Order: sequence, then structure tokens, then C-alpha cells
Amino acid sequence: MIPEYLLRALLASIMISVLLGMLSPLINIKGLAFLTHATFHSLLFGAVLGMILGLLAGNINIIIWVALVVTVIVVIIIAEIENRGFTSDTAIGIVSSFVAGATVLGFGILYKVMASRPYFALSENIVAYLTGEVFLITISDLEMLIFGGFLLFLMMLFLYRDFLYVSFDPEGVESYGGNVRAYLMVLYIIVGAIGALIVKTVGLITLQVVAVLPGAIAMMLSDDLRKIVGISLFLTLSIEILSIFLAYVTNIPPSGIATILLGIIYGTLVFKK
Repeated sequence: MIPEYLLRALLASIMISVLLGMLSPLINIKGLAFLTHATFHSLLFGAVLGMILGLLAGNINIIIWVALVVTVIVVIIIAEIENRGFTSDTAIGIVSSFVAGATVLGFGILYKVMASRPYFALSENIVAYLTGEVFLITISDLEMLIFGGFLLFLMMLFLYRDFLYVSFDPEGVESYGGNVRAYLMVLYIIVGAIGALIVKTVGLITLQVVAVLPGAIAMMLSDDLRKIVGISLFLTLSIEILSIFLAYVTNIPPSGIATILLGIIYGTLVFKK
């Protein structure tokens, strides 16, 4: 009989695979790898801020919501700076510098707040956001992941073709009356929301790799967009499920195993060229 915690981990991994499997091709086609790096760093700042507010309010459950709000605000600011004529790298660099400084400052404040409330143990939460804790996911966490993931999946599914058009031919989209700025804003928000939703199960250290490599590998294997999305979905699901079972046997964090497996596949394809 499958242990309940393993079943929850498998269900969470399936949802994560669907979200990242669809998102990863968009990240690679639009060239958003640097954006994901900045976005996921803002998740750490949001988590730290959420821990501070959670300690002060006596409710640690608000961490994920604070991280979500902070991340969405960060990506909106990046998109707005980009829309004002700056390059994507410049916009991300400007915002990332403030996020990095705020994160360091936040850790200093967090340690002071933790010292005044010794009965709250947040060390595990900090480690969880860095390495992931899919085996410790609760029923409420799983419900939020499935519900929020389903909404984001529907949003991506509905706008996927538009996102592809914006990625390949933004001028053409504008010539037909499309609002490229709005599409980019929505895409950036989706990237941030998905990151905030799954960061506790995947981990910040490996999140960018798992978000970028499946799409990159799929684009090396095919030039057909439908096949690229299909390969990305299949690869992400296969790696996530395999890493869960390997982690169950070896007691190694599954996020680390998934990252190594993706790196091996990507490296093999690169050296075969």
C-alpha cells in the first residue's frame, strides 16, 4: 500500500509537471530565463517578509500569500520598466538589485523577530523554501496547489497561442490591434504566480533549472511547436515522478535529483551536436 505522504507527493508532482511543462517552452521561446531568475529571487524576499509578518501576526500560513503578492508586484514593475523603453535585461537588473538588498535586510529583521519569539521554529521553513519539501506537503497545501494550479493552467491554455505570437512577432500582433504590453504583463504575472505556488515543493535553488531545462531540451529535439510542448510536458512529468521514487528510496531531496537528471539529458544532447 502506498503511504499517504508519498501519494500526496505524487499528486503534487503531477500538478507541478503540468504547470512547468507548459510554461518552460514559453520561457525559452520568449527568452525569459533571466526573468525567472529575478522572479524566483523575489520569492525568497516574499517568503522572508511573509515569515516576519507571520511571526508578528502569529499566523505562519500567510507566508505563501505574501510571497505571491510580492512576486506579482515585482514582475509587474519589471514589465512596466520594460514597456517604458528599457531592455528586458536592464529592467530585470534594476529591480533585482533592490530585491537582493531587501532580501538581505529582511533576513536581518527576521532573525531579530525570531529571537523575540523562540517558540516559533522557522528554520525548517527557510530550508524548505530553498530545497523544497514535497514529501511534507499537507492536504491543505495540496488543495491550494491543485486549485491554484488549475486556474493558472486554464489561463495559460486560453492565452497560449497569443503568447507564442507575441514571442515571435510582437509587431505583427500590434498591427492586428493586439496589446503586446498586456500580454507580456499577464505572462510575467503567470511566471511569478506559478513560482510562488510551487516554490515550497520544488525549492528556490532548483526551481529555475526545472522551469527552464525541459523547454530547452524540447526545442533541441524538435522544431514543431506542438511537439515541443508535448516533449516538455512528458519530460517534466517523467523526471518529477522518477525523482519522487528515487528520493523515496535514497532519502535525497527529489528536487536535487530532478535537476541532476535534467542536466544529464541536456548535457548529453549538447555534446552530441
